[in-house]
Amino acid sequence: MSPTKQQSFRSHASIDPAFHYVAFAALLFNLVVGIIFVVMSLHTQLLLGLWVVVLSVALFILFFKSRSYPLKVQDRIIRLEERLRLEALLPDELKRRIPELNEDQLIGLRFASDEELPSLVEMTLDKKLDRKQIKERIQNWRPDHWRI
Repeated sequence: MSPTKQQSFRSHASIDPAFHYVAFAALLFNLVVGIIFVVMSLHTQLLLGLWVVVLSVALFILFFKSRSYPLKVQDRIIRLEERLRLEALLPDELKRRIPELNEDQLIGLRFASDEELPSLVEMTLDKKLDRKQIKERIQNWRPDHWRI
């Protein structure tokens, strides 16, 4: 996503067409071809057909894991960054409550401006808001252009 593009609740998610569309479609096509190959080779080369399907499934697993592992690392970094930010911006009575915020809530709070962060943290803790509910309540969006 371009650093100059305005972000909001509706526009903050990003899609990588090469990954989300092209690679996924190619792997899905490969799996379908592998299944067809198994069916066609039931009486001739069954072992080879099964091996193609096993490899196709393994590629799908790699595809999803190659996306989920970096996202988990990013979530951990966001959690750390937001705890440091909260420590710097919150009044003392809310600083003591930082450990009550879960990872999902911290990730949602990263989009809140510094000015609205204390009231949003208090609301999050009192009403047990989830990530989506937090993002919906943000008035002054703080963009995150580095998320993969």
